[in-house]
Amino acid sequence: MKTEYRVTGDAAGQRLDKFLRKRLAEVPLSHLYKLVRTKKVRVNGTRAAIAQLLNEGDVVVVHAGQARPDAPPVERPASQVRQDFAVLYEDAHLLVCDKPAGLPIHPGTGITSDTLVDQARAYLERQGLEVAEGEFKPSPAHRLDRETSGVVVVAKTRQAMVRLTEIFAAGEAKKTYLALAKGRFQKERGTIDVRLPEHQQTFASKKVRGVNLQEAVTHFAKLAGGNEATLLELSIETGRTHQIRRHLAAVGHPVVGDSRYGDFVFNRRARASMGLRRMFLHSSRLALQHPITGKRLAFSAPLPDELTDALGRAGIAWQVPSTV
Repeated sequence: MKTEYRVTGDAAGQRLDKFLRKRLAEVPLSHLYKLVRTKKVRVNGTRAAIAQLLNEGDVVVVHAGQARPDAPPVERPASQVRQDFAVLYEDAHLLVCDKPAGLPIHPGTGITSDTLVDQARAYLERQGLEVAEGEFKPSPAHRLDRETSGVVVVAKTRQAMVRLTEIFAAGEAKKTYLALAKGRFQKERGTIDVRLPEHQQTFASKKVRGVNLQEAVTHFAKLAGGNEATLLELSIETGRTHQIRRHLAAVGHPVVGDSRYGDFVFNRRARASMGLRRMFLHSSRLALQHPITGKRLAFSAPLPDELTDALGRAGIAWQVPSTV
């Protein structure tokens, strides 16, 4: 099921977000942004951008069942919502968090505990931020896997979210990660340029177009190595779903502790020998322009203690830089 809109002459020239708001007035603005960001909205069959201008005759498709979120749970008072994240930076438009592993970004199927959305909004409410009914609610501007720790940017205002969505969609944000990969790397640095199947491609699309392979580029640098694993610093040019995890698995060096793409036998050994109870992937640094002022910003999240301890147990000698 899907909902389809055809852009008339009167609506031509509007931005996609304004077009959708008029037609889905009951849907929270933050959820509309999420629909676009997670590819649930298509324009003429291709991925949509929240700020793109629409032309007469364009066909906008919103997948039914996704347009209207489930009935929200009863909200708890902000004082009763815990805070598991650390604050790295905050101003009138941004809240930058250091998210721990295990904390999901958004609510979803099977998630019954707090999310970063819940905790960030409760934190901001405790700081005195008031959001009127129907107005934009602070929301994360990009994704980070539940089991990945590190830097996440939360937009506090609609203006910030619009610009951040553009920045991330255009690949203008520079993301740096630390990962422990299975095996030894001979090269000190390199690039993995392997196209990846579209993560959320529908069955109908596959029947018509075949598997949609998307460009994906990951750069890596070897930081330190042990007998069975190598610590890498990675940066990505593209932002495909699970890109680092899928790329490292594709070249035979999966992320240690990755329960989806990893080596399950090796993961069990790592759990016993390294005490590693999570995936060793950490978003250590994020650099981007401020969405309002244009000032260049860079945020760093220190490697969590459980990952630092695992390196020692793995026999990997690496001095954590003060600025990561």
